[in-house]
Amino acid sequence: MTDPITRFYQHQLPESELKNNILTARCPFCAERGQENADLVVSLNPESYFHGYFRCLNFCVPGGFPLHFARLLRLDLHTVPGFDPDRDYATDRIDYPLRNINHEILEFVDRMTDELHHRFRAMGVGDRLLARLRIGYNGRYLVYPYIQADGNCYAARCVHPDRPEDTFWHGNESFSAPAFRIFNSGDIRCCENGSLIITEGEESLLAIKQLGLPVIAVPAATDLEHLDTERFTWLRTIFLWLGNTAQSHGAARAFATRLGYKVRLISWPTTAPKNSSPAQLAVSEGTNFRRTAFSLIREARSFSPFSSPEREHLRFMETLEQEAGQSYQTMRSGFTGLDRALGGIHGINIMGGTPKAGKSCFFIQIATEMARCRIPVIYYDFENGRQKIYLRTVCRLARLSVEEVRKAGPGSEGGKRLRAAQKGLQQILPWFRVVTDRALSPEIMRRHIDFLRHETNSDYTLVVIDSLHKLPFKNFSERRTGIDAWLRQLEAIRDELDVSFLVISELSRGRDGQYDSQPQLGSFKGSGDIEYSADNALVFLPRWDPFESDSHDRRTNELWLVASREQSPGRIATYRLEYPYWGFVEEE
Repeated sequence: MTDPITRFYQHQLPESELKNNILTARCPFCAERGQENADLVVSLNPESYFHGYFRCLNFCVPGGFPLHFARLLRLDLHTVPGFDPDRDYATDRIDYPLRNINHEILEFVDRMTDELHHRFRAMGVGDRLLARLRIGYNGRYLVYPYIQADGNCYAARCVHPDRPEDTFWHGNESFSAPAFRIFNSGDIRCCENGSLIITEGEESLLAIKQLGLPVIAVPAATDLEHLDTERFTWLRTIFLWLGNTAQSHGAARAFATRLGYKVRLISWPTTAPKNSSPAQLAVSEGTNFRRTAFSLIREARSFSPFSSPEREHLRFMETLEQEAGQSYQTMRSGFTGLDRALGGIHGINIMGGTPKAGKSCFFIQIATEMARCRIPVIYYDFENGRQKIYLRTVCRLARLSVEEVRKAGPGSEGGKRLRAAQKGLQQILPWFRVVTDRALSPEIMRRHIDFLRHETNSDYTLVVIDSLHKLPFKNFSERRTGIDAWLRQLEAIRDELDVSFLVISELSRGRDGQYDSQPQLGSFKGSGDIEYSADNALVFLPRWDPFESDSHDRRTNELWLVASREQSPGRIATYRLEYPYWGFVEEE
């Protein structure tokens, strides 16, 4: 079954022939304009952005889409597919002056030389198109008339044929202002409900127009910023094909940002010379220019808020390959049961626990052990202080108490272990950075991560936060919303930078002032967003009486996984405190 646009043209052109999605008929406009009869062709490929675009091979009228066709034939617009009676075209209304330069333009057209015609033929541009757009010559400069919506010319741009940077405007200076710098602007109205190409420079327009495509041009890419986007409201798709320069690329993206979803950017091949233009491509490609141009148009990418499907697939495959690699597999805590339960330290892992349960000690041990395996670690500490973290690490490595570390003699056995531990800490520090700055922000955190990843040449980073409820936010009254805002930022950093997080949280007390003996997700304090943000939510519960001073060897904590995106919740393992060495041992 044919679509409405195809049926419309077949009804209006009953003698036409449809072959290979091209409708061919005798042009109904040539005789009306006193020109010899020529064919009118219509592109009727429903999958093409130019479906419904017609043009006369004689250039007797500007080509366009169904609404323009109907206006030329003075048809009832209600019979045209896509007609909207509520459209307001008042934005195009301009008070034009009585005086124009039409007669001068005709004089310039008559002064075109054979040499200039030959120059345009080299880029495939025929004499009929030049005449249709009234291209002229004043003896030294090519004259390009900027014809307005009323059909008159009030200003023209004069360009030296051999030095395109040598230009000036002729005529009414009001109409050489940036807002009016659109060459062949009539194509905008002709392409209502259809597609239009915007290019840079009049010569490039001529090369594209000769291919039978609707196109307008600005003198330079910088003129795009002055275009009123409302003029393009009724267009469905806009292709931007500018020069192959950094300035043009930037201007195209800026214009596309303003105009939005309907813009598709035509990208130059990587082999294209710098500073190339469509006009230069037409000269170098010769008869192959048509095929090359249409290929570039087909491959044009939409200016979309989404990544391209190709990029998404490539990123997925790269991530999959990374996760199968050594770097991903080495993201291990050093505790076998914990790594087995979580599948390694990945994503956002939030651990709650009662006060003095050993949360900081537990995470310091994991962080320093991962740093010993050359995984970059940033430890944001708002609880203990840098010196205490280093001291506890040395105690654990040397198997000495804090008191023994301070009193160990140089020649004693303890002194030897202390020196070995100090050297071990020194080797860890390039991979283990402690930050105690309470002016921390998500932007600063990103810079820290980026620096350490480049410094260590690592794909992954571990960030430890001790603790979530002491992260800086504006004021205490906004604590709940501030914590939730930080969780949103941690999610973004996780996804953008492949960062893993270990985050300490507080638990809330029950009505009796006691902590829950049975771990659950509702035990976390001060944020309802933990259940949504955490990839793994853990609870670290002591199973010892803090008032028994002789029970150091019986101090054990149970670690529970209470919620997870990918793993099964349950008890992970029991951890025995190695007193007084500030470390834990995982027990089966």
